[in-house]
Amino acid sequence: MSDQETSVPDEPPAGPGPALRPVRGAAHCAVAALALAALAWVVRAVWHIRLALAGQPASGPPDQGGGRHRPLTALEDSYHQVSSVGGAVMLLCALAFLAWLDRVRDNARALSGAEPRYASFWLYLGWILPVANLWIPRGIVADAHRSVFPDRRLPAVVNWWWGLWLAGLVGGVGLLYSDSTDEIIARAYTDVLSLLVADAVIVAAAGTAALMIRTLTRAQRQRMDETAPTGRPGIAP
Repeated sequence: MSDQETSVPDEPPAGPGPALRPVRGAAHCAVAALALAALAWVVRAVWHIRLALAGQPASGPPDQGGGRHRPLTALEDSYHQVSSVGGAVMLLCALAFLAWLDRVRDNARALSGAEPRYASFWLYLGWILPVANLWIPRGIVADAHRSVFPDRRLPAVVNWWWGLWLAGLVGGVGLLYSDSTDEIIARAYTDVLSLLVADAVIVAAAGTAALMIRTLTRAQRQRMDETAPTGRPGIAP
């Protein structure tokens, strides 16, 4: 038997964890898209006021029932164009917001080492599935923050954003509404105040969403800066 002691090899170092993803650029894009969406809704509100001041033509509303539609006035036709542009801007805003949320969620997993509470498909399905869309999107945002900061209270701006978002959905002119553009024109002639209130709620929701993005992004970046020198898995020194 050899006098030399048998050495036990050290445990191999753990492999690197999930890499952090840059989040500042995505946050800037999402905030810019939200500002553009708010501007688009302000323009819609201006057209609602213009329609109300012009008054309904003697021929009645554009949609006269029974599948009959009268020719649109120049103002009504321009509102259709404003509405179409606003819809495209809202789609762009949604894509930018989801791109930011996807990065924040991945970084939360890398920083905390915990799997997200909601599976990846909820990041998209949670916004469109009836009933589930009343709480899952907020839950995804809250989970991404709490997994990194379990000892902190959820920033109040998250609840303000979600409350205004839900109010915008039921206000009649949000992302999910049943009225056609011609029906909204008819409402502008007869009940413009309800449209203006809904417009204001959506603009406020966009503003609080932008503030929420800045708040959560700043907090996550601070944690990334704090943990980077420690050489934790997944953290680039």
